[in-house]
Amino acid sequence: MRESAVRKMAPSNIGATGPGGDADVRFLTVAEVAARMRVSKMTVYRLVHSGELEAVRVGRSFRVPDEAVQEYLRRSFFQAG
Repeated sequence: MRESAVRKMAPSNIGATGPGGDADVRFLTVAEVAARMRVSKMTVYRLVHSGELEAVRVGRSFRVPDEAVQEYLRRSFFQAG
């Protein structure tokens, strides 16, 4: 696996409180992200490995911050017509 493609979040930022800290960060599984975006889990894995979607590795699986999914969708939105 290409570990370098997965953006690492500093442990001090996870669950931190105070200025700049997000005590209520919600992490989603790959299956939850796929269901929310209505794509396959493989598509989510491709986005994570390419670096387009921020993720945290937990053991052998990935967790994606909810805000990262929202940001990815905002960046991907375009006007047709």
